[in-house]
Amino acid sequence: MSASFHRPHRIRPGCRPFAVGVLTLAAVLPASGQQADTLRIGVLYVTEGALASLGQDAARGIDMAVAEFNGSVAGKKLVIVREGTNATPDLAVQKARKLVEQDQVDLVVGPLSGGEGLAIKEYARTVPRKTFINGTGAAQDTTLRNPAPNFFSFRVDGVQLVAGLGSYAYEVKNYRNVAVVAEDYSFPYAQVAGFITEFCARGGRIAQRLWVPLGTKDYASVIARIPPQADAVFTVLGGADAVNFLNQYVQSGGQAPLIGGSITVDSAVLSSKGPFQRHVVGIPSASSTADDHDAPEWLAFVKAYRARFPDGLPVPSSMAHGYYVSMKAALLGLQQAGGDVSGDQGRFKAALAQLRFKTPTGDIRLDQNRQAIADIFVTEVARRPDGSLYNKVVKVVSQVNASLGTPREAFVAQGPVSRTNPPCGPGA
Repeated sequence: MSASFHRPHRIRPGCRPFAVGVLTLAAVLPASGQQADTLRIGVLYVTEGALASLGQDAARGIDMAVAEFNGSVAGKKLVIVREGTNATPDLAVQKARKLVEQDQVDLVVGPLSGGEGLAIKEYARTVPRKTFINGTGAAQDTTLRNPAPNFFSFRVDGVQLVAGLGSYAYEVKNYRNVAVVAEDYSFPYAQVAGFITEFCARGGRIAQRLWVPLGTKDYASVIARIPPQADAVFTVLGGADAVNFLNQYVQSGGQAPLIGGSITVDSAVLSSKGPFQRHVVGIPSASSTADDHDAPEWLAFVKAYRARFPDGLPVPSSMAHGYYVSMKAALLGLQQAGGDVSGDQGRFKAALAQLRFKTPTGDIRLDQNRQAIADIFVTEVARRPDGSLYNKVVKVVSQVNASLGTPREAFVAQGPVSRTNPPCGPGA
């Protein structure tokens, strides 16, 4: 069944106070007071550490989806119970367990980060009667290998997110020998794998892979190790890590042009201050969103976001979009199931598995592993007449699946992505 961005409910500026009231209710309603006329939804997103700014915009996406449904589904009031994490798997599981066991939520939406997603998938197996809907966690094996039957992802994974970028770097930017600087965990592994799959298939080479801990503040030694023969650097960092690296790269006199991962030059980073602002025009990247996308649904989404969050970003980040889509999927599934979350939630899970709906960036549907198939945007950083930066669409890759259009069995047989897999020529 399809549903558009505009139907069945429309975002109205006047509904903001109501949504805040719904969210506040979660803090005062005891778990033992769960009522038949309510639906309790737990949400996990990052509130601490290097990715906290991404979590802040994710929270805005949650609010937009809840407000679009006027705080209720199938005649039942929505109670949103929020828990913050620091992007680490252990804390994510701890908070998910609290939501399920103490707060007695009916389902969980989240988490934000890749490593968290892998951990939540495994926790989901231990509570099969509950339903888990990914937030924006984009580790490849969240769904590709050994998926949990009660875990659904309406967010494309890290490999999917860079579809089209490797070929664009080789064919349009004419890069041939690329170094990698990326955070050392599952999501960047997937991003690098997705880039390499296309780039190296066309004859490109990887000069070196440099992995850094999440939350790194000083990149001097990393920048010094970038091979001089590299004619570009693929950089997979997010939030404060991305801002710190970009500023230090510029200040150190880095010469090789940059290629951005999906959150390296998103709107959250481009809205930050620093000397990098003068040197990022032309950086290609790829993501599930693009700032200047001209589809009516995206324009309506941006307008609603700005009206609701005047102190937010100039354009919703991919995290706001991702959590909006994930929460909306949950609410559409509940609507189609008539709000029925009884027993093992079979009616709700069946509705989610068959759900296909129009988002601000195109249609989304799930594959056999309950993983999103969606459009991807290749972009370049550009500057508006007022001096502000944005991501300009240069290419759209339609309906990208988890195996990038290749036979699933052969794709899975390549093995899990890691620091060294997939390989690509000298230095890999």
